[in-house]
Amino acid sequence: MVDEDMKLECRPDFVTLVWTERRSQADLSLFRLGNCSPTRISATEAVFSVYVNDCNFRRIVTGDHLMYTNDLTYSSSPDFTYPVACAYERPNNWYPLIYEPVFSTYGLGDLVFHIGLMNADFSGPAESSTFPLGSFIPIMASVSQMTHQPLLLLLEECVAATTAELQPESTLYPIIANKGCLVDSLVSPSKFEQRQKSSEIHLSLQAFRFGLGERVFIHCKLVAWDPNGMDRTKKACHYVKEHGWELLDNSAYSNLCDCCESDCKSRRTRSTASVQIVMKH
Repeated sequence: MVDEDMKLECRPDFVTLVWTERRSQADLSLFRLGNCSPTRISATEAVFSVYVNDCNFRRIVTGDHLMYTNDLTYSSSPDFTYPVACAYERPNNWYPLIYEPVFSTYGLGDLVFHIGLMNADFSGPAESSTFPLGSFIPIMASVSQMTHQPLLLLLEECVAATTAELQPESTLYPIIANKGCLVDSLVSPSKFEQRQKSSEIHLSLQAFRFGLGERVFIHCKLVAWDPNGMDRTKKACHYVKEHGWELLDNSAYSNLCDCCESDCKSRRTRSTASVQIVMKH
């Protein structure tokens, strides 16, 4: 959506937005696109040149289209909000998929990602996709490294939804957010289990009250990363009662989790292999 004061250019992975301000008293530095400040400002314009993976863009899949949405706001005026949306044809190699029954595999280049519901000790696939309220849902994700150097698998984002595709009307429950923070652990004993290998990650998720009487889909984004390259945007953190946020892979560096209740900024200095998938329980 574009207002007459807004110029929007949507390019693959990148967005340029120019807002022309007609009020002479406005402070252009106070405009925000999602959580991003203007890339540059002039006497009358605020310009944002950003990647769609930054600035808290929301990704929505609708049929054959992939849509990124956000809001332009003015921080000193809560009533100022303009919707921003870029729509693209869904690439042939972009999913999510619904996997049956509880375990799934997806290839990306020479990487092969797996995710599934497991039995209680993570020794094999779950025999059922039904879990009583309050019990633990064991989830295991992994990446087959093939010819790659050793990789660290991370769950960057997971939400529960009552729809197989994330859409504006979808009811959502955040599980993992903010670049690897297990936000559900703030209100439950959910936790990441100690790793057996860097290319696997085990999550014990306490079953929660959500979508009663409906199928529940867990949408996750998996990321394969350099094991020596963890930072505020590439991490696995859970909240430990009476202790605080803790980094799964080395608690001595739990300060990487300090941003979990604010904003874990993104950076673009290195590429990452990632895939978003959906599983049902």
